[in-house]
Amino acid sequence: MSKTQEFSHFIIKHQLQRRIRIIVPSLFRDKERATILQIVLLKRAAIEEVSCVWQINSLTIYFDPEQLPKENLFKLLETVLANFSKKPHASISKFSAHHKHPDGPKQDVVFGIGGMSCASCALFLEMVLSRNLNNQHVSINYISETGNVSGYLTKEEIFKIVHDSGYQAYSIDTLAERKLLLKFSHNHLLSTKKRLLIITLLDVPVLLASLFFKTSKRMRLIQALFSFPVVFLGGGGEIFKKSWIQAKQGTLNMDTLVAIGAGSAYMVSIPALFNVRKHAYFEAATAIIGFVQVGRYLEELAKSKMVHDVEELVNMQPQNATLLEGRIESIISIDKIAIDNVLLIRPGERIPVDGIVLSGLSSVDESMVTGANAPCIKEKGHKLFDGSINGSGVLRMQATAIGKDTVLAGLVHMIDQTQSSKLQIQKTVDIISSHLTPAIMFLSVLTFGGWVIRGEAVAHAFANAISVLLISCPCALGLATPAATSVSSGQAAKRKIYIRNGNALEQMAVIDTIIFDKTGTLTEGHAKVVGYLNISDLQDDYLLQLAASVEFNSEHLLGKAVVEYVRSLDLPLFQATKFHSIPDQGVRAEVNGHGIMLGNESWLQQQKIDMSVVQDTAANWAKQGNNLIYLVVDNKLAALLSLTDQIRKGARQLMIDLHKQGIETLMLTGDTKASAQVVADLAGIESVTANASPARKIQFIRDLQTRGRVVAMVGDGINDAPALAAANVSLVVGNATGIAIETADYILVDSDISKVAEVLDLSKQTLTVVQQNLFWAFAYNAIAIPVAMTGKLSPMISSAAMALSSVSVIANSLRLNKK
Repeated sequence: MSKTQEFSHFIIKHQLQRRIRIIVPSLFRDKERATILQIVLLKRAAIEEVSCVWQINSLTIYFDPEQLPKENLFKLLETVLANFSKKPHASISKFSAHHKHPDGPKQDVVFGIGGMSCASCALFLEMVLSRNLNNQHVSINYISETGNVSGYLTKEEIFKIVHDSGYQAYSIDTLAERKLLLKFSHNHLLSTKKRLLIITLLDVPVLLASLFFKTSKRMRLIQALFSFPVVFLGGGGEIFKKSWIQAKQGTLNMDTLVAIGAGSAYMVSIPALFNVRKHAYFEAATAIIGFVQVGRYLEELAKSKMVHDVEELVNMQPQNATLLEGRIESIISIDKIAIDNVLLIRPGERIPVDGIVLSGLSSVDESMVTGANAPCIKEKGHKLFDGSINGSGVLRMQATAIGKDTVLAGLVHMIDQTQSSKLQIQKTVDIISSHLTPAIMFLSVLTFGGWVIRGEAVAHAFANAISVLLISCPCALGLATPAATSVSSGQAAKRKIYIRNGNALEQMAVIDTIIFDKTGTLTEGHAKVVGYLNISDLQDDYLLQLAASVEFNSEHLLGKAVVEYVRSLDLPLFQATKFHSIPDQGVRAEVNGHGIMLGNESWLQQQKIDMSVVQDTAANWAKQGNNLIYLVVDNKLAALLSLTDQIRKGARQLMIDLHKQGIETLMLTGDTKASAQVVADLAGIESVTANASPARKIQFIRDLQTRGRVVAMVGDGINDAPALAAANVSLVVGNATGIAIETADYILVDSDISKVAEVLDLSKQTLTVVQQNLFWAFAYNAIAIPVAMTGKLSPMISSAAMALSSVSVIANSLRLNKK
């Protein structure tokens, strides 16, 4: 398959000679649909087995390449899945019969947004996009200026809706595009500052004239002239434009309140140009716009601090690279790099894209990408990651992933998804906020009428009504959650923790049970063969060759350890056929005419294999905490291998910290009880469930959830993927396999298991800050609106207080940077 080959209805995640693993978006995590698809595919004789993890849309297909070449299999999958995706699904039954894209693949579109001036802009845009029935989920984040739309609209269709709503939409799939959005944000900050300076220069003479020349017609005219551009052009022009667009959509927000307040203050002052005895509010109109702009400028400053950690990640990618074409060198933009291009990396340069080393020797700092503390030695055949820093050597590399497909771009994309996701508590607040603006307008009219009925002058009643409009702040409510999640996701990235799902921040804060996998999670994941018992008539070397030839196709770290051990003996491997992996159980294949099985005790007992002859040896090795692999040749036990894997540093202290917080810790593993108990005792785990198959792990987690427990699962590999999907919150450690990462909510890239405690702490701190933000936002409105209705606040003071309320929410969220 060409590296650039793409398919419309599935994504290739892994492929071997006789096996491929794909992600099928149209599965919709639907068990019934997955079962139907398996039945359809198995009708082809050349397809030997189809294994499906429907919770994460994953499909593994075992096939005979002689009967069905891989290219033909891909064509078959495209044809089958093209028809398969047309089947209606219950989760989209809410769509009307005129659904625009019934046959199109569901997709997640993350994009940048320009032109948002406050949190209510994000709420408005979210509402407009949600009205389209083709969109199943919409989340807009004002702080990060990003949006996440899940549904059936293309990116171009989404962008058109955004543009028609008065905003700009930008693609941020690649880091280069992300840099462009950051540049727009910086430019917007500068333009906001310039606008504020101009408003201040025009505001000052208006204010002075209102203080010292109250009865001068000439000064009134100067006030009108100077305040007009502030209210209707540079300063307030954008506010009026957005409020008009929102009015056409049948919605109201903060811009509406400001536009009504400032516009009304200016318009009722026009008669005062001709009669100096009438009260003029030109200074109030300019002050309203001025204070709003001050607040938004302070918000922009704070936002720039919030996205600093993301900006650091984005800037890790260089702007240019050195392309090698034969002996000719040329400097090109990273956007021009293509798959298979050969690039030259000089000492001290950053790696521009993902790739493999073709020649050269150097140390490379991958700390920000992989979490490795020490520089890694790189030579021919080794992988390189975008954003890493080359040491003192010179490397020639071949590009294998570019643009949005690089590891670094994936990490930034995860942060974007987290920041644009919406916590459940914020969804409730958004519903309240959507009703707040019309309620405030009603209270403003009520205030005006109440003062007039009381016998007060119309001017006084009008001023109080305007104060009610301005003092309220739905923006503060809208900022409460995104401000906190934006800061915490940046903090997490700085600690080498990447969050794929923002909702996990809320869930993790209330976790009461944490389940740990054993091998590769609580242990280092660098297993070594330390014991070997041959009970067959075959030679030791030959048996090991048979075992390694089968395990060569396995993704499990124990299998890799067997391969490494046999290679260290300089023994060649054989060709294995009909390879099949049973997650958390074992593997089977045919090698040199032998039927080979390697796996754990429980699986081989199911296969009716007699293991009594090695029972004592297995028990002794298990008591030492070693992992055991039984080797079966032609349905007869042939050998037993013992592998050791050291417990991770910090595991025991982590359990102590978790127990102090009242969190129950458990181990759930496919290993034997004896070997698992040794590791559990060393780590301080309270309870161990051994010999657990993937299905048993899922049922175990669901049983806990049925009893009201909120469960987090910590794992590392493909065997853990179903359990990770079943847990309330999932975390993967280290170099977890792709399928586990796709399932995880948190990724601890540096394999430091103690960071589970940091995740828990950060989640609780984030939820606390969100709750504080919401409390003060609600309290502010509850206190300020009645005070304004009683006539205790002027429009100028109200607009200043309104601006500062949003700034205070952001300032409180920034405290997470100090945690």
